[in-house]
Amino acid sequence: MPALLTKTYARLFPNGIIDAVRQILIVVGAYYLYRLVRGAVDGHANVAYDNGRWIIDLERSTHTFIEPGIQQWASGKAWLIDFASWMYVNSHFTLTVSSIVFIYLFHNKSFYFVRNMFVISMGIALVGYMLMPTAPPRFFPEWGFEDSVANFTGIDAKDVTVNALFNPYAAVPSMHVGFSLMLGITMVRLVKFKPLKVFWALYPLIVSFVVISTGNHWVFDAVTGAMTAALSALGAQYLLARARPQAWAFQPEPARAGAPA
Repeated sequence: MPALLTKTYARLFPNGIIDAVRQILIVVGAYYLYRLVRGAVDGHANVAYDNGRWIIDLERSTHTFIEPGIQQWASGKAWLIDFASWMYVNSHFTLTVSSIVFIYLFHNKSFYFVRNMFVISMGIALVGYMLMPTAPPRFFPEWGFEDSVANFTGIDAKDVTVNALFNPYAAVPSMHVGFSLMLGITMVRLVKFKPLKVFWALYPLIVSFVVISTGNHWVFDAVTGAMTAALSALGAQYLLARARPQAWAFQPEPARAGAPA
């Protein structure tokens, strides 16, 4: 029994209890602060609608205004639009958190790079939300959009006002897409089971389809979300990891002294 307890302790706390608690506080604290600032930023409804119309004009001029067609096609298959709506409500937080926990427990050396990447991405996203509040496609029924998630859940997002944890105009960049890309590439590199590699390789595409088909994001949002993920990876690799390669690189050098911060 002592050997089993020792093995369990080593698995749950690869760098000790203090490090585990510190990482929980960093990740949860950063995410909660991200949500607070995201919700506290004044949505500027008129500006948000103007920015939404600007995106429509931009995509129409570049022949990328494909959102109405995607939603119409998905809505023609009840099981598909219900799946997309369920994914939008449930997968973003659940899969993200469970994957981060998995990385900490089973690929701990890579966790600190992923943590830094996520923190950087949330900082970049907040800048986008402040500079460009944007109404999502579901707020433009005149273009044929429906709120598929509201139809699925019975809760109309328009009935929920901007508050400390919710802002419907915080759309550019789409962090559903940004998080999915950062997690997808990371998990493809870490998991060994081939079906899981395939799933994680497709995950960013699935999430992009979900957010567009449900009327929650424009293609523009998805592109800026992918750009945010790329900038965050570069920041984690070329700024933070180079400062402390023994602790913060994706594949760190052996630590010289002390545990990762």
